[in-house]
Amino acid sequence: MMCDVCLKNPATTHIKRVVNGVAKEKHLCSYCAAKEGYSNFGKLSFANMLASVFSENESNNLISTRRCQCCGASFSDIAQSGKVGCSECYTVFKDQLLPSLGRLHGKTIHTGKTPNQAEQTEKVSDKINKLRQSLNDAIKNEEFEKAAEIRDEIKALEGEVKDNE
Repeated sequence: MMCDVCLKNPATTHIKRVVNGVAKEKHLCSYCAAKEGYSNFGKLSFANMLASVFSENESNNLISTRRCQCCGASFSDIAQSGKVGCSECYTVFKDQLLPSLGRLHGKTIHTGKTPNQAEQTEKVSDKINKLRQSLNDAIKNEEFEKAAEIRDEIKALEGEVKDNE
């Protein structure tokens, strides 16, 4: 794979960014990566990168003397190591961790991933629900021909859902 910038050298640095659910990939040679500021990745460990993110909070005097009752970690320990001591630390240090987690992941709520097949089924289910509402409205307004068309469309969509299962 060739560098996306110079198109001459083989790509040795591969950057993947996900912004608002859209993934963008960049493949750079070592020279172009250094020009764009991606040259220190080989020298920094992942823990050091996390620690640098958490240490921004440290400079803002957000570190308290609190310790996690479960593992005994303080926020200072987390900032230095880049690792959270246990699951309870997320509750104890929530206010201090949220800004850093937001910068790292783009959001602070875990949404997971949805398989493509499930996404299509959800879209069809949403459409069926909207059509049912339209069907109820048509019946209330005594638009029976329109209601029959909507009913047929709902049956067709429900058939698609059953076929996909």
